[in-house]
Amino acid sequence: MVFGPSFGSVICVDIAGVGMAQPDKVLFRDVAVTISTGDRVAVVGVNGSGKTTLLRILTGALQPDTGDVRFGRGVRIASLEQDPVLPAGTVHDVLGDSWEVAAAATSLGVQPLFERRTDTLSGGQAKRVALAKVLAGDQQEAHDMVVLDEPTNHLDLEAIEWLESRLITMKAALVLVTHDRHALDRLTTAVGPSTVVELDAGRAHLHQAAAGTSAYATYLDARAARIEREAQEESTRRILARRELAWLRRGAPARSTKPKARLRSAAEIISGGPGAAGVRGAALELGAGTTRLGNQVVELVGVTQRFGDRTVFSDVDLLIEPGARLAVVGPNGSGKTTLLDIVAGRTLPTAGDVRRGRTVVVGYADQHSTTLDPDVVVRELVAGPHREPDHEDKALLERFWFDSTAQYAPVRMLSGGERRRLELVMVLATQPNLLILDEPTNDLDLDTLRALEAFLDDWPGALVAASHDRAFLDRVADHVLAIDDDGTMRRVPGGVAGWLAERAHGVGRRTVKPAPVADRGTPPPARSGPSPSTIRRQLREAEQAMIKAQRRVDALTVQLDGETDHETLVAVGADLATAQLELDDYEARWLELAEQLET
Repeated sequence: MVFGPSFGSVICVDIAGVGMAQPDKVLFRDVAVTISTGDRVAVVGVNGSGKTTLLRILTGALQPDTGDVRFGRGVRIASLEQDPVLPAGTVHDVLGDSWEVAAAATSLGVQPLFERRTDTLSGGQAKRVALAKVLAGDQQEAHDMVVLDEPTNHLDLEAIEWLESRLITMKAALVLVTHDRHALDRLTTAVGPSTVVELDAGRAHLHQAAAGTSAYATYLDARAARIEREAQEESTRRILARRELAWLRRGAPARSTKPKARLRSAAEIISGGPGAAGVRGAALELGAGTTRLGNQVVELVGVTQRFGDRTVFSDVDLLIEPGARLAVVGPNGSGKTTLLDIVAGRTLPTAGDVRRGRTVVVGYADQHSTTLDPDVVVRELVAGPHREPDHEDKALLERFWFDSTAQYAPVRMLSGGERRRLELVMVLATQPNLLILDEPTNDLDLDTLRALEAFLDDWPGALVAASHDRAFLDRVADHVLAIDDDGTMRRVPGGVAGWLAERAHGVGRRTVKPAPVADRGTPPPARSGPSPSTIRRQLREAEQAMIKAQRRVDALTVQLDGETDHETLVAVGADLATAQLELDDYEARWLELAEQLET
């Protein structure tokens, strides 16, 4: 598929028949796309599918194995790499003094770094400096096309809100890779023409949105339809293979060489042999068990944390109960990671008490993957230092979408998303009942994100998460805990959106002591019916039951479509009718609970 320039726009880059391969796999082939000023193009795909590679081809930093790349005459392209390398000198030397720089640097939290040397910056700080430089240049109309690789990584929620608004007004063409689904939807809806380039199993699918609609939503609809169509084709293929297998097994023909080869082929189709789609062909199975959790999880009483003369937060009371789903939000540097470290027992507070239940098993996935030795081979890391990797380790890694090549690679050779997924393997293998996630969505592809969210829906333990991904927090968290600029903490009504709205109106920026996080003094006024937290739990349970019922309806529908025996048709039809009634009941229950939560 090809899409072309808009009327009155200037072509920035045109690629045709472009392909790229690695020694062990084809990344993509026959990609054809034309990008012009004003276009918005998002590139999506699983980790390792070639998203960053395609971006580098579009900027001219990399030559493809096959195909043609043509750039517009005099076209000016700026790019933000996933791990940018800044020139030597101070941040001020890199950015300069213009008002455009000052505006971008302030919104991205770069202003305090101006006197720092670039070789002393962390990876996240360097990324924000590089982003500020690109955006300031665009504000000066120095670019015709801007290419951004994971621009929301290392930004807090407010900075992401500002970045989205800034990108919407951009006159240059925008090409980006991001896992932020909220940003994908907004940027491919508010401006146009908008297109999603999907890289999947070596193929490229282009999804262009109609005027005023979301290209991201168009991509989701088309992908779902394609998966459903492929599943139906696979079901038909298996039915035909079963019939051929039954025919081949009858009589003398099955003893000759040619029919035996056909018999093996048919058996392989039925068993899912050569036709399998690799480790990604199966669902990502994150569950590794959960240790039983008692009635007490973690309680913070009067906790204060200081570093030198700086007070990060003070006098915090926080009660984390069994089954809690808590999101922690706040500006960069407000102390979110420090709070998680205290809850996990990694750090002792300056003052106050931390009470932890005796049955608590903490699983902590931090944002830096510091627990992974970069020189250790993946399969040896999973097996541990005291034994050789075995078939169970191989099966575990395949469940987490690590194929044979990735299993024998050292950690440093993995992509950012693969390292994050490996860290999840290591954390969940300990069977925790308190899961602490610090920016868990960084570098994860959209498929892995959805699998993680689905896992957390069913997971029985307690969860505390700090993330800049609004879609993720809206899905997994029941309560939002905000850390304000003055170091106080408070529950926020309305979730992440409510907190952002408060910040936009200046709430939480004043040095005013809010209500404590958990008031263990006077009990709250009595209310009739279940509490909001109970309703949210029941809502999650109803949603999961609804999903399982829908899967059963789908499976019976496929079975019914491929069946020819009359008696079996009657039996399967009756099962399908019962399954549909159960699904209807679960949907009615879900709607009832949703209404209770809104009142």
